[in-house]
This record gives sequence, structure tokens and C-alpha cells, in this order.
Amino acid sequence: MPKTSNKDERKFTCTACGLYQNCISKRMKPTGSFKKGIMFIGESPSEMDDRLGAPFQGKTGMLLQRTCRKLGINLFEDCLVLNAVACRPSYPSGNNRVPTNKEIDCCRRLVLQAVEEYKPKLIILLGGSAVYSLIGNRWKRDLGTISKWRGWTIPDQDFQTWICPTFHPSYIERSDTGVEQVVWEQDLKQAFTLLETAEYQNSPYPLHPFPVYKEPRIEVIEDLHILDNIRNNEVAFDYETTGLKPHAVGHRIICCAVAPSEDHAYVFIMPKTKEERKPFIDLLQDEKIGKIAQNMKFEHSWSEVRLRTEVKNWVWDTMIATHVFDNRQGITSLKFQVYVQFGVIDYSSEIAPYLKGKEEKNTNSINNIEELISTEEGKQKLMHYCGLDAVFEFRLAKKQQEMLLPYHFKTLL
Repeated sequence: MPKTSNKDERKFTCTACGLYQNCISKRMKPTGSFKKGIMFIGESPSEMDDRLGAPFQGKTGMLLQRTCRKLGINLFEDCLVLNAVACRPSYPSGNNRVPTNKEIDCCRRLVLQAVEEYKPKLIILLGGSAVYSLIGNRWKRDLGTISKWRGWTIPDQDFQTWICPTFHPSYIERSDTGVEQVVWEQDLKQAFTLLETAEYQNSPYPLHPFPVYKEPRIEVIEDLHILDNIRNNEVAFDYETTGLKPHAVGHRIICCAVAPSEDHAYVFIMPKTKEERKPFIDLLQDEKIGKIAQNMKFEHSWSEVRLRTEVKNWVWDTMIATHVFDNRQGITSLKFQVYVQFGVIDYSSEIAPYLKGKEEKNTNSINNIEELISTEEGKQKLMHYCGLDAVFEFRLAKKQQEMLLPYHFKTLL
């Protein structure tokens, strides 16, 4: 489980936050009997919560209690409830306000302590502040709003538990269309379903067992003839290049990964000669082997321009498939999908700075990847990252194909 560093513990303290100085119930404790192992993390105590000394006692708390009861869950008997900040934030006027990121940072250690102590089977994050509390410090990109995160059932590998973000009940209470209420209830119902047992089999095991992450084998190769042995129906492949577009002088493909399965990828530095590249070119042109990529036009254009070859038999683009399933903005990146689908939150932050173009507005700009591979350690890190990309693309494609299967059968009936 992720821990706060000693540096963070010194920087983010109750004294640095100061909320405890202006509230009645200081450092409010988590509340609930926790019989079903469900943890709710909200935003911050309301005025009513502050007076009574427990979370979700006011109007929005009543709404959450009623909705949970409707779905067969008793909020305070079956769950443990707490907030991203344990002290009530308020304006000088006395009205409630949203906690700042700094205040959430200062209280994160208490949230992490609660997760460590209680080891919940399911964590439901209510609103953007809760998402920032549990995910924000580990997510190295733009976190976005709760609209981007709601509805996902995330098998978080750091915490070894399901994480399900959704709207805060205060947002539902303010909405006047009723649509948000329906979506909110669907999110909660989907989250609770993760803990259902297979009663029809008289089994104590959940219908949705928590997936254990399997570390793939990333095999670095120099002789590309090993690719001649690939006889799979489909492979995923991924390039790491000197930029976004291949057309400018100086651009080249640095390395490539080919994943013939969900658990294995071959990775190699792209050979300089046509003869050395031939086994890989043959693979790209083999019409019997389907090709998978994340945003296939990237690999397709780089193959055409820099390798002078056309990729034959494209069968799946994980980015396009993601957009087909869910057209929200900000969710189609491979890194986001790897987290929400497989629970792996960060495998690229060490490499990402080197992949940014030196001229942000020029899509043909050269990036800093040459600096990374100037050392053997950097080269190995890049190839491992490339291999993970290919493996995750393969895993994501297989999952998306399984998700699409019921829709296919419905169209046939």
C-alpha cells in the first residue's frame, strides 16, 4: 500500500492545514460497524456533522442513507464512513466550503491509515475531493473532474481493493433534472454488486473476484528471427519514437515491442539495416496475423514513413474501442485504461518527461528520448516500458473483445 514520505509528513500536518482551529469536532473519526467491508470516503464534514461529531448526519447524509437502504445496504451498519478531510472547512461567514487540495494533502495520511487498518473490500469515493485524496497523489497526469472517474470499478493493485468513484450526494441533492440521481444509483448498485456472492451455487466466493495482477515477461532480443516463431492469431505492437509524427528530418523509431500474448512481449532496439529488420517487416506484412495497437494510425504512419512498409491486417485499435464503449473526454489514453481496467496506476512517470516534444506546439518536434537512451540503464528502462505498453494493449484488446461479445450476440438474435 502506498505510504506518505517522511518529507510529506513534515510538510502536510494538522498545523499546516489549520482547519482544526475553527471547528467543533476536531479530527473526526471514521464511523460505522463495517459489517460488509464497504468504505465510503466523502468530501468534508458539514455543519451538522461537525455539531454531532460523525460524518453524513445532515441533509446529504440522509440522502446517502436512503439510497443505500434502497439498494440493500445499511450505511452505518454495513459500512465505514469518513471524509477526505477530518475537520470542517468553512467560510468566515460560517457556510460550508470545499476543502482545498492542500487541506486534503494534509489529511491524506489519516485516510491512508484508515484504509490500512480496516482493509476494506470496496471503497466508494464520493466526489472529486475523495478522488484527489486516494488517487491524486499517485496519478501523475491531469486528474480531471469526477465526471471522468465516476462509474469505473477499479481493481486497485496498490490497495488490493475495488475503488469505485461516483458523485457526492450534495451534487445529487442540488441537481434538478433527476438524471444525475439515476446515474448515481446505477454507480452505487454496480459497486455493491462487486461484493455479491454466488448464492445460486451456495458459494462464499464473490461473483467478481479481485483480479491479481500478473507481472508480464518482457524479453529483450537482439536477433529478430525469434519473431519468425510467432504463430498467434493476433499480436499487439508498440513503438517508442523520437516524436509524434515521422515526417521531419531526424525522426526515427527507437525501439519496438511485440506482444504475442497477455503475459509476454519481445522488445528490441530497431535495427538500422533493412536486412536486420526483415523478420519484423515480415511480421507486419503477414496477413494471417491480426495487428493490435493503441491508436493504430501512429504505428501505421511510422511504419510507412520510416520502415517503408504497410502494416497488413489491422484488427483492433484499443483507443477507438474505448471511445465506442464510453465517449467521455479524457478516458481513452492507455495509461488511464490500464488503471481503471487493471488497477496499475503508474508505470510510465519515469519515462514520460523524455517523450515530450521540445517544441510543444510543433507536432513534428524532436523529443528527449535520445538523452534517455544515452545510458544503458535508460535504454533498459525504455524497453521495459515499451514492453509493458504492448502487453497492456493486448490485455485491453482481449477485455474489450469480451465486453463486445454480448452485444454481438444480441444483434444476431
